[in-house]
Amino acid sequence: MLSILIPVYNYNVLPLVLELKRQADNLGIEYEILAQDDLSKNFINENKQINNLTNCSFSINTENLGRGRNINLLCFKSRYNFILIMEADALPENEFYLKNYIESLSNSPSVIFGGVKYPDVFPSKEKLLRWKYGIKRETKSLNQRFKNNYDFVFTWNLLLKKEILIQFPFPEFIKDYGYEDLIFIENLRLNSVPVAHIQNLLIHYNNEDSITFIEKSKIAVQNLYNLVRFHKIDPKSTRLTKVHSFLNNLGLTGIARVIYRITKKRILANLTSENPNLYLLDFYKLGFYCDLKK
Repeated sequence: MLSILIPVYNYNVLPLVLELKRQADNLGIEYEILAQDDLSKNFINENKQINNLTNCSFSINTENLGRGRNINLLCFKSRYNFILIMEADALPENEFYLKNYIESLSNSPSVIFGGVKYPDVFPSKEKLLRWKYGIKRETKSLNQRFKNNYDFVFTWNLLLKKEILIQFPFPEFIKDYGYEDLIFIENLRLNSVPVAHIQNLLIHYNNEDSITFIEKSKIAVQNLYNLVRFHKIDPKSTRLTKVHSFLNNLGLTGIARVIYRITKKRILANLTSENPNLYLLDFYKLGFYCDLKK
C-alpha cells in the first residue's frame, strides 16, 4: 500500500515516525516507514529507537549521498506501490493527515502535493530570517497551487506512484545543498506527469539560525552557478538566473557586483536583525552570483 520515506540529516526524527505510525495503525493499512540518515553525527541513538517499532526502520548510509541520492536509495528499498516523501523536521497539521492521502488515492493520481505551512509563533531574533522566508516565499495557498500545478517549492509532503520516481529519479549529480527539487519538478512538467494538489499540510519546524541560512543560501547559489555552467539547468528556469541574464543583456552586472561588494556587510547586518528584508536577501544572492560569474 504505502511506503513512507524520510531522508534524515542531523535531526531527531523519532517524534515524526511515532505520529505517522499511530495514524497508519489507526487506518489499518499496509505500510512501512523508512528513515535513512545520510551519515550525520547527531541524534543517532534517538533515531535507532525507530528499529524497535513494527513496520519501521532506521538505517545509516555508509557515505554522504546528498538528499536526492538518499531519496532514490530509499525508493529502491521500498516495498509498496505508493511512496510518501517526508521531511525530517516537519509534523502533520492534524490527525487525519494519512487518512486524507489514502482517500485521495481513489482518484488514481500520479503525484499529489499536500502543501506546507510554518509555525505561527514568532521565533527568536536569531532565527527570524528563515521563518520569515518560509512564510513569505515557501507557503502557497491551495488556490495558488491550482493556478500552476508545477509551481510548488518542495519535493516533500509528496505522495506519488513508485514507478514515477523510478522513471524520473532525483538528479544524482547534485550532492550539495539546493536545486534537486527544481530539476525533479521540471522533469515532471516536461514529461507531462500530472500533479494534483490537496490541502493536507505539513508544518515545517525548520530551526536554522539566520547565519546558517545565509551560508546555505550561498552554497545553493554556488551550486546553481555550477549547474548552469555545465548545462544541467536552463538559466530561464530560476528567477535569480533570469534577473542575471536581464542585467547582463543591459551591461549592468558589473554595477550590481560593485554595489554588492560595497553593501554586503550592511545587508548581512539587516538579515540578522529583528526585521530582515527578503529583497535584500535576493540582492545578496544576485550579487554573489555575479561575483561567481566574473
